[in-house]
Amino acid sequence: MTDMMIASEIATLRETVQQWKRDRLRVGFVPTMGALHEGHISLVRQALQACDRVIVSIFVNPTQFNDPTDLAAYPRTEHADGRLLHAAGAHMLYTPDAASMYPSGFSTTVHVSGLSEGLCGAFRPGHFDGMATVVTKLLIQTQADCAFFGEKDFQQLQIVRRLVTDLDIPTEIVPCATWREADDLAMSSRNRRLTAQGRETAARLPAAMRTAAAALAGGSAVGTVLATLRATLEQAGFEPVEYAELREAADLQPQGIVTDGCRLLVAAWIDGVRLIDNMPVSLR
Repeated sequence: MTDMMIASEIATLRETVQQWKRDRLRVGFVPTMGALHEGHISLVRQALQACDRVIVSIFVNPTQFNDPTDLAAYPRTEHADGRLLHAAGAHMLYTPDAASMYPSGFSTTVHVSGLSEGLCGAFRPGHFDGMATVVTKLLIQTQADCAFFGEKDFQQLQIVRRLVTDLDIPTEIVPCATWREADDLAMSSRNRRLTAQGRETAARLPAAMRTAAAALAGGSAVGTVLATLRATLEQAGFEPVEYAELREAADLQPQGIVTDGCRLLVAAWIDGVRLIDNMPVSLR
């Protein structure tokens, strides 16, 4: 098990990374908001396989929360997170605070047009601007060769890919498969806020989505399948179902027919917790 450095200052981070670069070491980066689970650790493991040094950041970014109560309720488990990362073999834990990320007078926002509209963007105004801004800052700060993002937040992943391309940031964005619980529910820090009954119901989300994905792959009409999926979730107790849509994976444009590279995406509330999930869909 490697010793893990903890840095909270940008200067310390940069000094260490510059030395790694002088030693010609490949640097990987996993950005998180803490409350870590096995899905996060799977990203760290992938980074360790691909890179010589791995940085993990924990920063609960206030600018991507459009609801102050959601920000206040977000779980914070710093000590447990640190133990998990140390056991996983991360080389550095980077923990900037809001004052250093957004100092007095900060007035810059990164907005990715097109990809930020619709889906979660329609229900969480400002969320993706906050996310894009902080990810841009973190990539510049860490100077990472590779950054690892889970596919569970698929719209976020595509936005990050676009901003890196558009802004000429020399970091490879590596997509990582969604990590799931034994009952197929996508792992999320928010899952721990579910009651026992809510947690049981939550598992019906991926089950309903897999049924819908199979129907789409079999050639059933997109509109009919999506309407059935929404009705199934509502009958199970999800309220509201914010969206259940078929999108083209690369540009997230709505799809009326199934083609290779489609993605089924859903956002729905259960037990006062907002869950999202997505799955690839292709014709058989």
